[in-house]
Amino acid sequence: MKQILLLTMATIAIVSTQAKNITTPKTNGYPITQVPFTAVKVNAQTFWGQRIKAAREVTIPLAFEKCEATHRYDNFKMAAYTLQHPGHNGLQTPKWDVSKLECLPFDDTDVYKTIEGASYILQTYPDNRLKQYIDSILDIVAAAQEPDGYLYTSRTTNPAHPHQWSGAKRWVEEEALSHELYNLGHMVDAACAHYQATGSNKFLNIARRYADCVIREVGPRPGQVCVTPGHQIAEMALTRLYLLTGDKRYLDEAKFLLDYRGKTSTHTIYSQSHKPVIEQTEAWGHAVRAGYMYAGMADVAALTGDTAYINALNAICNNIVSRKYYITGGVGARHEGEAFGADYELPNLTAYNETCAAIAMVYLFHRMFLMQGDAKYIDCMERTLYNGVISGMSVDGGRFFYPNPLSSDGNTERQPWFGCACCPSNICRFIPSFPGYVYAVKDRTLYVNLFTGNTAHVEIGGKAVVLEQQTDYPWNGDINLRIQKNQAKAFAMAIRIPGWAVNTPVPSDLYRYTDCQTRNYQITVNGKPVDGVKTDKGYLIINRVWKKGDVVSLHLDMPVRTVVANPQVTDDRGRVAVERGPLVYCAEAADNTSHSIFRFLMPTNPQFNVVDRTINGQHQVSFGVKAIEVDGQTVDTDADGRVKVSDTRLTLIPYYAWNHRGANDMEVWLPQSIEALGNYR
Repeated sequence: MKQILLLTMATIAIVSTQAKNITTPKTNGYPITQVPFTAVKVNAQTFWGQRIKAAREVTIPLAFEKCEATHRYDNFKMAAYTLQHPGHNGLQTPKWDVSKLECLPFDDTDVYKTIEGASYILQTYPDNRLKQYIDSILDIVAAAQEPDGYLYTSRTTNPAHPHQWSGAKRWVEEEALSHELYNLGHMVDAACAHYQATGSNKFLNIARRYADCVIREVGPRPGQVCVTPGHQIAEMALTRLYLLTGDKRYLDEAKFLLDYRGKTSTHTIYSQSHKPVIEQTEAWGHAVRAGYMYAGMADVAALTGDTAYINALNAICNNIVSRKYYITGGVGARHEGEAFGADYELPNLTAYNETCAAIAMVYLFHRMFLMQGDAKYIDCMERTLYNGVISGMSVDGGRFFYPNPLSSDGNTERQPWFGCACCPSNICRFIPSFPGYVYAVKDRTLYVNLFTGNTAHVEIGGKAVVLEQQTDYPWNGDINLRIQKNQAKAFAMAIRIPGWAVNTPVPSDLYRYTDCQTRNYQITVNGKPVDGVKTDKGYLIINRVWKKGDVVSLHLDMPVRTVVANPQVTDDRGRVAVERGPLVYCAEAADNTSHSIFRFLMPTNPQFNVVDRTINGQHQVSFGVKAIEVDGQTVDTDADGRVKVSDTRLTLIPYYAWNHRGANDMEVWLPQSIEALGNYR
């Protein structure tokens, strides 16, 4: 007991010292600065407000419940028990029913990610009960931390016989399966969010102690273990920790983890360690690992000015959006290795498109915008957000996709949870962070990147500006931006004109619109056309002295569009996809009961009708969408094998909305020729 008391006192002393050493750097290195999530409140009844509400009321409570039910908390308690009772019988102790415990080394991150999401929620919806609950979890987490800061329950629980993926010693299996640094990354991200939302150092100090342990033990110097993460995320998390604390050691460690990739004994394309990061020009391997690594490269490049990183990122991003990017904004063609495929390898029925990989792409695209100020990256981010990300969570927040295919023969259905719960817990932390992607600032320019009803408190030139955005986007293209307060006087407002509004679905030749629509958008200030509007990198820029009550109105036409893929995408030849605004649509059997959606032929010049539709799903889920109707033909064969053609009407719904009525057929790419109809199924 005396030993434990001395250990606790030493820990408190370290924590108290660290709490005082928070000096935030003046810049994150990016030319453009993200307006933080703490400064933007999304209106509850908007499209994104409803998703945040679902995360707050359903997803996050469910995740906390699952952390308890699947014994995630018990993992920490067992590690703490070992620390308090050295030499005990390990996993054989009668105190724990080991048969019920989850045994994946990265299970700890589900706790961290859920706390991160809950922390984002707290900034908009203060909740003392939730804050106290998080504090109680942090007590459990802190008790599992070893005296030198190491926190990895898979080893601490039974150091003589750790999990089979963990290796006999710390870090020796890091480049394979141990996930020690992956756990660090999610812990740090969650701790930073918790500190930003609550002002409490409680979690931040735990994370710093583990990060300090890593800095001491993992590196290129004598006596250290020279390894890089088997599953990336620590790179961008450590950079975030540097930005929050001002401790440059965290940035240096992040750069080491990137610089030595491809230079250690591990060389595998699966984890992007087949060559040094600055020599990589294509996206390969596990798509989540890759996306996290690219985002970390961007963070480190912004702070260090490493042009070799930037050159590699430009090539990799171009490779993704030109050859490996699904129309839904997802990535990862292959189930094997949850990985990117070869150029133009974009199958629909077998597409993997992990939800976590879509989230990783949002991180990457947003950072590329912050670095270069080009709206094309926000266009890609928006496509991924509205299709590849939110498809991974049911509208009510209670069921989830791991893969997100673009075609289904009735064998795909959202699940209430997964044994490997990375996707639902990632959704937990991502959806509530959405407000941080809406605006950005550079000098005296305010960027309006995403459209959703909200109130934002931003600083321009050190002066306060309050902006209110009103819109029913993505259902219509009318956006009003009202100046509520302006101490900055003159500044530029840069408003993104989405690529879909100017005939550019993606910034490459991977997809193109096939209809004859011309771009049509209008912008006014206080109801009058604006003089002196400039266009730069996808933005309309209005520079003026703003007054309280000024209203900028943007109108974007939202016709239904048809899209074709580059002919090198073999699965999409002779087929079209349907879009309206930022939303990709699909046909689902639940809306088309009189015929098979796989036998429908889209006409060459389709005439679309947009209608309001209520989807009455399972599990008491009911919600409204804008559906699309189109007349075409069903091609089938009769009993004698003769081709039979009949007129029919097809209903399409937004891709994110499918599978709310149980497992059934679904299709995104619809054939326009008999050949395409025949060679696909």
